[in-house]
Amino acid sequence: MQAQWTCIVLAGQRPGPDMLAQHFGLERKALVPVCGAPMICHVVRTLHMSSHIGKIVILSQDVEQLRPVVDAAGGAILVESQTSISLSIKAQAEALGFSTPLLVTTADHPLLTVEMIDEFVRNADGDLAVAMVERHTMLKQFPDAQRTWLRFSDGAWSGANLFALMTQKSSLALDLWADAEQDRKKAWRLFLHFGVCLAARALTRSIGLDQAMAKAGKRLGLNAKLVSLSDPVAAIDVDKLSDHVLAENIMKERAAQSGDTAAG
Repeated sequence: MQAQWTCIVLAGQRPGPDMLAQHFGLERKALVPVCGAPMICHVVRTLHMSSHIGKIVILSQDVEQLRPVVDAAGGAILVESQTSISLSIKAQAEALGFSTPLLVTTADHPLLTVEMIDEFVRNADGDLAVAMVERHTMLKQFPDAQRTWLRFSDGAWSGANLFALMTQKSSLALDLWADAEQDRKKAWRLFLHFGVCLAARALTRSIGLDQAMAKAGKRLGLNAKLVSLSDPVAAIDVDKLSDHVLAENIMKERAAQSGDTAAG
C-alpha cells in the first residue's frame, strides 16, 4: 500500500507545570517513560510501522529537548509550535497545501497501534473525521474505566486522540478549535459554538453524536464524520498517574501475548 498520509503529532503542553511530568522529575509530559521508553517514542515507532503514514511532523514548544528520543524512535520532522494547537496545525496544513490528508494524534497516546490507525483511516471520509470510543465498548474490557464521557442519544463517547483533516475545507474547523477547546469536555457547551438549538439537543441528549457532528460540520460548510473505533484502548491516553499505571499494564500484557505467539 502506498503511504499517503502526513501525521502531525501534538507534543506540546499547556502553560504551567504538568503534574504527571513532575511526578517523574521531568519538564515535558511527552518524555514520561512507559515501560522504559518515553511516551512519544511509542507513538513515533507505531507511526513508522503504519503503511498509511508517509511523513511525521511533531509540534512542540521545545523541539531540541525531544529530538534525541525522536531520532532514537526512527526520526520525524520537529517543528516549533505556535501560540495555540489550532494555529500550529493550520500552519502545517497550509505549508503542505493539503497535498496529502492529515492525521493528527498526540504524544500522550503510547498505546496507539497500527490496527487503530488502519481502522480509522479506512472509515474516515468527507472533509473531517474524529475518532471516538463508545462507553459500552470500553466497559466490556475495562469495567472500572474512568474517562470523560460525552453523552448523546446514541451512547456516551470518549475521544481517541485521532483526527483526520482530508480537504482544504477542514481548515474551517481549525478556525473554531481555539475558541471551543476549553469546552471540549462538556458536549452542550462545545456545540453551543454551532448554535443554541444544537447545544440544547446535545444537553437534552435528543440527538446522536454522529448526527450532531454532521450538523455542526454543515454549519461550517464541511462534511464532518464520527468514526467509532472497536478497540477501547484507543481512548486511553496518559494524562495522570492512574492512566500511566493502566498503560503500563496494557503494554506488558501485549508483550506477553506477543511472546506467547512467538513461542507458539
